[in-house]
Amino acid sequence: MSETRDLLIEIGTEELPPLALRRLAEAFRRGLDRLMTEHHLEHGKSLAWASPRRLAVQVAGVPLSQPDREVVRRGPNMIAAFDDDGNPTKPAEGFARSCGVAVADLDQLETDKGSFLAYRAVETGKPAGYVIPGLVEQALKALPVPKRMRWGDSDVEFVRPVHWVLLLHGMDILPAEILGVRTDRYSRGHRFHCNEPIDVSEPAAYVETLKEKGHVLADMDARRDAIHDAVLAAGRSLGGSAHIETGLLEEVTALVEWPVVISGGFDERFLEVPSEALVSSMQDHQKFFPVMDESGTLMPHFITVANIESREPQQVRAGNERVIRPRLEDASFFWNQDRRQTLASRATRLDSVTFQQKLGSLGDKQARIARIATEIATAVGSDTGHVQRAAAICKCDLLTSMVYEFPELQGIMGRYYASHDGEDIEVAAAMDEQYQPRFAGDDLPTTLTGQALAIADRIDTLVGIFAIGQSPTGDKDPFGLRRAALGVVRILIERELDLDLHSLIAVAATGFPASLNAGEITGDLFNFMMDRLRAYYLDSGYDTDTFEAVLARQPAKPLDFDQRMRAVRTFRNLPESASLAAANKRIRNILRKAGIDIPDNYDHALLQEAAEQALVTAMEELDTAVSPMFKQRDYTDALCRLAALQAPVDRFFDDVMVMADDAKLRDNRLALLNALSGLFLRVADISRLQG
Repeated sequence: MSETRDLLIEIGTEELPPLALRRLAEAFRRGLDRLMTEHHLEHGKSLAWASPRRLAVQVAGVPLSQPDREVVRRGPNMIAAFDDDGNPTKPAEGFARSCGVAVADLDQLETDKGSFLAYRAVETGKPAGYVIPGLVEQALKALPVPKRMRWGDSDVEFVRPVHWVLLLHGMDILPAEILGVRTDRYSRGHRFHCNEPIDVSEPAAYVETLKEKGHVLADMDARRDAIHDAVLAAGRSLGGSAHIETGLLEEVTALVEWPVVISGGFDERFLEVPSEALVSSMQDHQKFFPVMDESGTLMPHFITVANIESREPQQVRAGNERVIRPRLEDASFFWNQDRRQTLASRATRLDSVTFQQKLGSLGDKQARIARIATEIATAVGSDTGHVQRAAAICKCDLLTSMVYEFPELQGIMGRYYASHDGEDIEVAAAMDEQYQPRFAGDDLPTTLTGQALAIADRIDTLVGIFAIGQSPTGDKDPFGLRRAALGVVRILIERELDLDLHSLIAVAATGFPASLNAGEITGDLFNFMMDRLRAYYLDSGYDTDTFEAVLARQPAKPLDFDQRMRAVRTFRNLPESASLAAANKRIRNILRKAGIDIPDNYDHALLQEAAEQALVTAMEELDTAVSPMFKQRDYTDALCRLAALQAPVDRFFDDVMVMADDAKLRDNRLALLNALSGLFLRVADISRLQG
């Protein structure tokens, strides 16, 4: 075995974009890992390190050079390589010349496709120090950077200006120029605590050296965990509990190299403002962690993470308190100012705000939502008065100062303002619930009014954007249509609303001008929503073939679709399922290849064989038993009862010749199989199950 050494690459930069830091680090590691494998540098585990000023990858057990490899080039087929007298043909001679040898020096290669002329040679492996710098450059160029920058008079491009590059293989520097910088063995420490070169003796010492000498925690996971634990401890010391939002924790981790947790406070009078507005100010604008009491009520404290170990932490605390105060003052001012007008009084102004150029104003959208939501409320037995009132004011909070300043509070502030205006409690709740779910895994609306609004809003957007030809392409989805579609099916399924997607789309389509031909997109939009439904079930642990079996029946009601999915999942766990799935697949093939018009019904008088008579008896008994179950959509019990058909079905195929010479017998047996298949098709096409 060849000698191996650990490898370390560190790219030192100006501060990297925090929201992309982890993605960049992992992409760098995966890319380099893949390239090294492709270039025959087999290695051990790779690790990614990252901080605001560096991306680094450490790879265990990288050999000193590539191994020598046998290279085999395949030439013409042996039949075409020599004539009848055994002399080489022109294709053989041309192949030999391209390899730089005589035809006599070529070998013969045996494959499953025949014998071929072949050239074999040994390619000497290159030193790792020669190969690795180029692979590092390739991995860096492939990073997911939407916009690269140049600095100084250099043509080099990267996400941020590069100041140093460390490249060690074991204890040795691999000399090269990467991103316009010569490699060496020196890292750099913290910008304020130790902004000077730090000698890294070997890759294994990298993380500890930066920590001990440079005031840098290079391990992003360790840094995140340290921040998490310190913030929680600070919250406890304040008599409460720190609220740690995962996204904020990740962002703060990417903003600091040497985290130091510092607490602060603000005037209690600000607690009169809805806590969501204060929390938004603290989290989104200042990157502070709020503190809650035991009941979940916001306390007049916050926790921040500094990137420096100050000798005067009280000054840092005072500075943070000075910074947050104007933001809280703004929130307080907006809160008091907005309540001087009711939501309803703002409705007419929505007509002057464009929703989408071809789809009209927010006033137009609100009117369409009202019409769709009323239809939904009627269908599910909700209070249409509540729905119509909620729909009439559902977008009005978008015109408030608070939501203008904090767009993420849309709906939330609508709920507060509606309550202040004296609206019914369900109407007020619907102001917020119309936007649920806001993200994957988010809570769903709990009130029927909120559910009607949430569905209506999303269906209107989906139909409108599809009608103007702006459906998602590739990864691009500027209108969030995938999220909207998933939100609709989640609400319908998880809140058990028995609504038909085709009907919802049709109702929404009539709200748009005839010139848009919105009614023509029903099929495309339905298929789009089925794709979202597929993702929903696969994420929930269902198998692809289970989904395909149900999709084949095209149920238009997501709740009905869900009941069928559950039934098929239960059925496929039965011992009889594999045999019945195979039998149904066989039946579908027989019916497809029959090439005749199959009679609608079979004739009992033509049932000659005992096996077919037994099958019909079992089928008819079960049909009587399961028909009421199908009507009640008790698909699970129905399929489980149909599993009893396994034995008579197997016996039928063992004993009966379906494609008999007698046309009447053949057609009757085909009709029997068609009826058998139809029993299962009342739930799903189980022939699509893979076993």
